[in-house]
Amino acid sequence: MTAFILGLVIFLGVHSVRIVAEGWRAGLRERLGANAWKGLYSLVAIAGFVLLVWGYAQARQTPVVLWPVQIWARHLAALLVLVAFVLLAAAYVPRNGIKARLHHPMVLAVKVWAFAHLLANNTLVDLLLFGSFLVWAVLDFRAAHRRDLAAGTVYAPGTGAATALTVIVGIAAWAGFAFWAHQAWIGVNPFAR
Repeated sequence: MTAFILGLVIFLGVHSVRIVAEGWRAGLRERLGANAWKGLYSLVAIAGFVLLVWGYAQARQTPVVLWPVQIWARHLAALLVLVAFVLLAAAYVPRNGIKARLHHPMVLAVKVWAFAHLLANNTLVDLLLFGSFLVWAVLDFRAAHRRDLAAGTVYAPGTGAATALTVIVGIAAWAGFAFWAHQAWIGVNPFAR
């Protein structure tokens, strides 16, 4: 559990710099240069992610069960993760109406994903992982919204075609992950009883 918690702190910590220390981040980025900053940021994030994944896999071998999982919660989680995949696609498809309306769909995708996984899982390590990501996403969304207000950011309006493409890409990505990759990469079939 130590490696998991250390990885979680490092990974979410580096992703929280804009939330808690925007001025420090901007100054360091200016001193180092954009590429050096991105390289350092990436190395720290990758190190945290590796520890997080390895520690999570270790902790899952001796789970501490906190509550029983209901079958309806798993079905609801699958539906919510579908929404999260559409929101994730909205972060990348240009000029879609979802991003035009919500402004930060990737962070919202993390919120929905984390909440869904809290519903579908019942161990201490799951609570720590998904609960931490949910809290981080709430704080990051607020910080991003404040930055937008301060900068007077205006988002381009979306088009119907781009929005439709976003939904199609999100559904296709969800289907691939739900019906194949989740089992292959994580070792859990989200639709198993």
